Amino acid sequence: MQKSIYVADDERNIRNLVKAFLEKEGYAAEAFENGDLLLEAFRAKPCDLVILDIMMPGTSGLLVCTKLREASDVPIIMLTAKDTDEDYISGLSLGGDDYFTKPFSPVKLMMRVKAMLRRVDMYAAKGAENTDIAFEDVSLHPAQFAAHCRGENLHLTKMEFNLLTYLIENKNKAVSRHELLNVIWGYDVVVESRATDDTVKRLRRKLEEAGSRVLIETVWGFGFKLGTKAGSAV
Repeated sequence: MQKSIYVADDERNIRNLVKAFLEKEGYAAEAFENGDLLLEAFRAKPCDLVILDIMMPGTSGLLVCTKLREASDVPIIMLTAKDTDEDYISGLSLGGDDYFTKPFSPVKLMMRVKAMLRRVDMYAAKGAENTDIAFEDVSLHPAQFAAHCRGENLHLTKMEFNLLTYLIENKNKAVSRHELLNVIWGYDVVVESRATDDTVKRLRRKLEEAGSRVLIETVWGFGFKLGTKAGSAV
């Protein structure tokens, strides 16, 4: 089935360019001049992926991202003309899955779109196997894309869920950032993306807020591994 993608950007040239590239790749693309129109369309008919500019008139892209995330775990790629830590962290902490700073290469954007959709399909198929997994006090239920800590819903996005799943499946070893970008985001080549680190930060916060004994430890200069808080047993 043809994948549908919504694009919101107040710059006509950019949204038309992105729409043209998406259609060339075989996607059903719809472009909107602001986030409010995209939200209206999404509520009427959800899409498979959203490309969302942060700086737009009307409702900001960050607020649109929040509203989308409240209703759906649709993959979201954020676009912005700003290149600051604050914007980057804000976009991903609100549920965005990846981030592009303008000006950007449409070809590279298409690579990330295809990789993200490919990984979503892969994990959806994996979820259909309906094999629950657990580590310490956290349990994951792939069929529902649901994660719980002692019965409490952790409210993970798809990327957060996929990343935590992979760490649990590889709980006896450290996993590199490059491996996570390849497996979770589908980037077969080295890319400049802080998506892994910021997704880990969000996961840590949600685990901490739930009072979980699970720790995601940083292996400096390499990646991450799972651990448990002192005094707890696996």
